[in-house]
Amino acid sequence: MSREPSGASSPAKLMAAAWAGMFVFGIVMAVLGAILPSLFERIGFGEAAAGTLFLTMNFAMLVMTLAFGPLVDRSGFKALLAVCALLVAGAFLLLVGARTYGLVMAAAVVLGFGGGGLNGGTNALTSDINPENRGAALNLLGIAFGFGALTIPFLIGALLRSLGLRTILLFATALSLVPLVLFVAFRFPRAKQAQGFPLRRAARVVGHPLLWLCALLLFFQSGNEFTAGGWLLTHLQKTYRVAPPAAALVLAGYWAAVMAGRLLSARLGKRVGGVSMALSGAVLALAAAAVLVLAPSGALAMAGAVALGLGFATIYPTVLAVVGESFPDFTGTAFSVVISVGLAGGMVAPWVVGRIAQASSLRQGFLVPVANCAMVLVLLFFVRRVAKIRGPSEP
Repeated sequence: MSREPSGASSPAKLMAAAWAGMFVFGIVMAVLGAILPSLFERIGFGEAAAGTLFLTMNFAMLVMTLAFGPLVDRSGFKALLAVCALLVAGAFLLLVGARTYGLVMAAAVVLGFGGGGLNGGTNALTSDINPENRGAALNLLGIAFGFGALTIPFLIGALLRSLGLRTILLFATALSLVPLVLFVAFRFPRAKQAQGFPLRRAARVVGHPLLWLCALLLFFQSGNEFTAGGWLLTHLQKTYRVAPPAAALVLAGYWAAVMAGRLLSARLGKRVGGVSMALSGAVLALAAAAVLVLAPSGALAMAGAVALGLGFATIYPTVLAVVGESFPDFTGTAFSVVISVGLAGGMVAPWVVGRIAQASSLRQGFLVPVANCAMVLVLLFFVRRVAKIRGPSEP
């Protein structure tokens, strides 16, 4: 762990706050996909309308992600993170009582704003307070995301019939208040650019080719992750006739595989090389995505879903670590760019899958992550090459 930032709480406390915030972001990312079958029954909308929900939430997340970087570089992390945790709690309360598509849409918008700030802010904070071990720290942060992401699918798979969706969502609301308390209680590092935001230096960072190569990679990878989180459960149910509780548990297994892969990467990343591990994961993810399209049975498709999580695990944190090492004086701004472009991919891919499913089938829709996985594999080769040529120094 890095030394204590001047005037701030200890790195251990700040990492605990970051983990709590990322845990809640994991819930945000998984909740719509996990409750989608229940919303179909309660409100009665179709796949295209569901795709619009994902598109809307991700657009709100994109707006917040574009804003958070300059905000934290100029004003610090504390206020932004606290407000975003409060927004997430309010969105879960909206979902508890939602009986119309309009209210679900409103909750998706608020979830997007709150989740976008939590995601960007906790990643940038983790990068800043772990300058000597960014890759491992970001992978461990990703494990907190995985715990959050599997929580709601697991509860729905195991306890939906006994507790009901309302109680599960109230529990999610309570969990989202935990990081709020920590954000308010702890002291955060001072803003890097508190004396004024240097636009010329920031513009050089934003124009750097390596930054945009990483951003394009996250465009396709976020499309993969958002599609899996949003459509995997429904795909297993509708395409392979997997029972709803079993499908929810498979979705939880997918997130558990993400966590296991990130823990492995945190332990082995320095020895093997983060980008090399990400390349291996991309190969596995491509094969698993193909299985989800071609599998002749539900059992094989469920195995492919878990393998997909393991393949995805280290790609996103590894790319963020490359960005953090390359642009240490403008972490917030650099993360804002790459995460925003990634979210654009996260907006587009689930929406396209929904449109293809409406016109044809979800099996055909899952050709989208197959194509995205192929692009991620190609771009990782370029990231490794360009990062070695240019080195980690800021332009």
